[in-house]
Amino acid sequence: MSKALVLKGSKKLLNAWAFYDWANSVYSLVISSAVFPIFYGALFRVAEIEKVTVFGGEIARAPLISYTTSLAFIFIALITPLISGVADYLGNKKIFMKFFCYLGGLSCMGLYWFSLENIYIGLLCYFMGLVGFWVSFAINNSYLPDVAFPEQQDAISAKGFSLGYVGSVLLLIVNLAMIMNPSLFGIITDVNGIAEVKAMKYSFVSVGIWWIVFAQYSFYYLPEGNKREGNRTHIILNGFKELRLVWHQLGDQIRLKRYLGAFFVYSMAVQTVMLIATYFGEEEINWGADSERTTGLIVSILVIQIVAILGASVTAWASKKIGNIITLVFVNGLWVSICIYAYFVITPIDFYIAAGCVGLVMGGIQALSRSTYSKFIPPTKDTASFFSFYDVAEKIGIVIGTFLYGFIAQYTGSMRNAIIFLGIFFLAGMLMLFRVKK
Repeated sequence: MSKALVLKGSKKLLNAWAFYDWANSVYSLVISSAVFPIFYGALFRVAEIEKVTVFGGEIARAPLISYTTSLAFIFIALITPLISGVADYLGNKKIFMKFFCYLGGLSCMGLYWFSLENIYIGLLCYFMGLVGFWVSFAINNSYLPDVAFPEQQDAISAKGFSLGYVGSVLLLIVNLAMIMNPSLFGIITDVNGIAEVKAMKYSFVSVGIWWIVFAQYSFYYLPEGNKREGNRTHIILNGFKELRLVWHQLGDQIRLKRYLGAFFVYSMAVQTVMLIATYFGEEEINWGADSERTTGLIVSILVIQIVAILGASVTAWASKKIGNIITLVFVNGLWVSICIYAYFVITPIDFYIAAGCVGLVMGGIQALSRSTYSKFIPPTKDTASFFSFYDVAEKIGIVIGTFLYGFIAQYTGSMRNAIIFLGIFFLAGMLMLFRVKK
């Protein structure tokens, strides 16, 4: 079938756009949330050390991965406007989306060689995996107003997240079976003599393959992009000029400006929770043996993903009944309650309940935030620039949120106190949403 026949709003084009969530969400689940944090901790436990020497100095495992993550998001915040500027002026954002997709997928495969002996190569693959995921995800977000009409955007955004949850859960179930029964898959041992650790390495390879292969469906149908006419002399700096232009346009877009302010605040907390949930569960919950910890943490992540499928659909339904902003206010209120509950979580059962509650609101707040922003931006062909601004705001929020979380946890000696602090961000975001005009 000719791709020229696939028009904006068509079912085939909408499904192709949403399907990229199916392709890349395995990264956010297996690498960011489930297997890699457990694998990373296992390396240090097997070696019976807490610190490694990096760049001539000793650093503990938690700050090392935290600083690497923060640096990656700073880099992402800087490179995203560069990419969007070039993409807008050349009209070829699909090429960039492919590049960062392949960069992320290959980096996931590179994590197979992550070890304390090859710490630099391992951290580089971790760093590039983050970059590949978030930049390609930002470009895909910018396609939303290009492929869907305003009345379609809430539903297709929710469908994208739901597809992502389903696909990532399927792969994680396979990975979990491989980790729990490595001999069943012919996995005997790794260099450290632990078959489970080698199974985790194979799971990283499976993520890269899944991501690259399934992304081809989206790449086939998505358009190249909107070519912008104008001065191309300083094309590299055009992205930052576009961000400045977007910033100036916010002065006339009161609703959009207030919404972005609220989004910046509550998204800071949402993304931080997603990044630290597994680390919190590993450190603060009273697990038994290491095998129980591994199984319990992965099961809790599965619970989050499965419930999130329902959460995204329910939130999309609620937005039709009571409106996007009121729905977001209600969801932020639920987040505040979850943060308060998490402060008292001790047993694995408590953690599973918290995971279920997080799943219910996690998918909904992400999908609805994306589609609400898409509805609020003024009519324009430069969608990449507006979504670049959206993503830069989100990434700066992640840097601030993860830093403050780590600082409070280190200063007070408890990750629980940091969780309460995140609840304050959700409360502030909820109050700021009331200022957004309907």
